[in-house]
Amino acid sequence: MVRAHFPAVRERAEEHGGLPKFVVREFEEYLRCGILSEGCLHLVCRTCGHAEVVGLSCKRRGFCPACLGRRMADVAIHLERSVLPGVPIRHWICSLPWGLRALLGYDRALAATVASAFAGELERSLKKQAKVALGLRSVADAHAGSVLAVQRTDSALRLNVHFHVLALDGVYVRDKGTGQLIFHALGTPTRAEVASVAARTAARIEKILGKSGRSLDPEMAGPEPPELCEQEPGLAACYAAAAQGVSVSGDRAGLPPLRLVVSVHPRPTTDDPSDPVAEVRGVNVHARQVVDGRDRRQLERLCRYVTRPPIAQDRLTVRFDGTLELELKSIWKDGTRAIVFSPEDLILRLIAAIPPPRFHLLRYFGVLSSHSRLRKEVVPRSPRDPRALRPPPAPGDQLTLARLEETEDPQRPRRNRWAWLLAHVFRADLDTCDRCGGPMRWAEAATTRRSAARLLAKLGLAPQPPPEPRPMVPGQLTLPFGK
Repeated sequence: MVRAHFPAVRERAEEHGGLPKFVVREFEEYLRCGILSEGCLHLVCRTCGHAEVVGLSCKRRGFCPACLGRRMADVAIHLERSVLPGVPIRHWICSLPWGLRALLGYDRALAATVASAFAGELERSLKKQAKVALGLRSVADAHAGSVLAVQRTDSALRLNVHFHVLALDGVYVRDKGTGQLIFHALGTPTRAEVASVAARTAARIEKILGKSGRSLDPEMAGPEPPELCEQEPGLAACYAAAAQGVSVSGDRAGLPPLRLVVSVHPRPTTDDPSDPVAEVRGVNVHARQVVDGRDRRQLERLCRYVTRPPIAQDRLTVRFDGTLELELKSIWKDGTRAIVFSPEDLILRLIAAIPPPRFHLLRYFGVLSSHSRLRKEVVPRSPRDPRALRPPPAPGDQLTLARLEETEDPQRPRRNRWAWLLAHVFRADLDTCDRCGGPMRWAEAATTRRSAARLLAKLGLAPQPPPEPRPMVPGQLTLPFGK
């Protein structure tokens, strides 16, 4: 779909000033992702000689489902093993007013400031609760920590910049007798405490916006930021359409896309006063979910959720009329189970999902920050899997796996290898031979089209894969009736 329709969308955007380079590069790299003729790696088994060819990944962070799936697994494993301690972790969600979503999607400095404002108010609330509950002399004696993940889209692929925060559900306090940091859980926050966090966050955002002449009020916040309209008018049009959730092509131009609705029974709308949910001036804060940090498997699943890709390809199907059906993960309250996009509208939503360059989607605060002097006393120090950092040794190598586990290499990589992530996410083990179980080693890496064509020709492979069969399109059945 991207290969067939992105050139037309890009040409149409040229009439309004064009698309920025980082957006065009995201789509170009995605179209080369995994294609052998664009770059590949030749692997050979040292035991039986079995050979494999693997395409290179784009490793972008916009919307590529495969690369973002591996990145999601890498970040989740890193958070579970090296960041989040074995204490209760509460999942906080902060969504922002509709009038700010296009602005925050473009202005990375403003988005970072707003994210820090919410994390700061959340930390302040936890410290105040700890001072009252534990009888501390000052809030400075309580130490909180959190990890914030920025999500740019919602389940309907609308531009909706919001924050997922994994916060320690309590504080650390240094014991006067032993000098060690002791964790004290605070329990479920009340609705008044969540409302206080939302109100103070809204006040800080109002102060931040006031410096540039903006406001949280809907009538003063336009659908498109004026700076973006002047610098990137084509991108501004994409952001405005994605933020408002409207179509830009076909018969439904200017209207929301079609929804596929199923009949559902009405749900009871009882308002539980103990539910930790609040909304103040469009700033909506949820704090329902909490996990036990000792359950590392559940914690990793939660980390995967907050760092998930914007779109899952297995939920996207082609309909008989050429439109695309995006199935929702869960049915909405009104019964909507899927949304129908035209190819052009879906590409515009993907454009809005691409984060601007040099913008960190994962941020650390409090004792979990790298700037904190207390971080070494809090973060876990679980042993790493050495196979996730280095290739397994070949037969005859003097460095065995047992010695590799005992070796302390200060220069070894901190994150997991890409091949290990392939095995962890897709169950595709490129380190082990499928036939004999021996170790696979690099024979040649082709990083250009010319070198890839030469390698594929040497191995007797075609430069392009065979064409995929077109899906069956239901229509009028023609039968050979006689006249």
